[in-house]
Amino acid sequence: MNHIGEIAALLTAACFAGSAISFSTAGERVGSLPVNIIRLVMGLAMLMALTSVTRGQPLPLDADAHAWAWLSLSGVVGFAMGDLCLFRALVEIGPRLSALMMSLAPPAAAFFGWLWLDEGLDWLDLAGVTLTFGGIAWAITARSPMARGPDRPRPSLRGILLGLGGAMGQALGLVLSKIGMGSYDAFAATEIRAIAGLVSFGVLFSVLGIWPRVWAALRDTRTMAITAAGSFFGPFLGVGLSLLAVQNTDTGVAASLMATTPILIIPFSVVFRGERVGLGALGGAIVAVVGVVLLFL
Repeated sequence: MNHIGEIAALLTAACFAGSAISFSTAGERVGSLPVNIIRLVMGLAMLMALTSVTRGQPLPLDADAHAWAWLSLSGVVGFAMGDLCLFRALVEIGPRLSALMMSLAPPAAAFFGWLWLDEGLDWLDLAGVTLTFGGIAWAITARSPMARGPDRPRPSLRGILLGLGGAMGQALGLVLSKIGMGSYDAFAATEIRAIAGLVSFGVLFSVLGIWPRVWAALRDTRTMAITAAGSFFGPFLGVGLSLLAVQNTDTGVAASLMATTPILIIPFSVVFRGERVGLGALGGAIVAVVGVVLLFL
């Protein structure tokens, strides 16, 4: 059976795991807002280089008005609004609770896919989505042996709402992308989303006067190298694969597989950051993997 969509979704999760580590490190050095727009510029440059080779043109000038309208809206909702909420939630409630809120994206994407795209999930799909979501939630909420109470932000209503906004932005962005993309090239479609996100950030940064922080970040060569790595795995390869995933499978299934990013981060954390992983995190990872297997059946 053809599993292009499911494989692309899992590769997306792996890419997002790598980009999350890169962007969190870069954000600690220069702030998350400058990193947000710089990553899109770098990602768009990489996409233009790729499509120049694969399609013979650097920009998606052959896309019709329907594609530009829906994919641009997807870029504003997903890249701009969703990511702004997520990055702020990371500050307000911390990465673990933020990641838990983001795991609400799969059921939301499945609901929007059913509502707007007439996508239906059979009982095996529903079981897979439920197990994947439950395993992610268990792994994220399980107390880590290295966790320290004073270092963890207190949950706040504003932070939870921001996390919810990030999840809804991701879910809506995927569905809007699928509406606008059709059979159009996934990486060219990602270019349209990135352009819309850049325009949105440009307006916001001009209103808030954030450009001086961006120029200062650009002078930090180590941060730019880290951001470039994150841009390759995030806005370039990861987002392109995510559109390839929703193009070839149901949105809810793709979103569930992509939501395994927190599980895939565990080995990176152990190897590169020396963190200890508790039994809860390992148990959640196993449950999530079972859910992934069901989604492939």
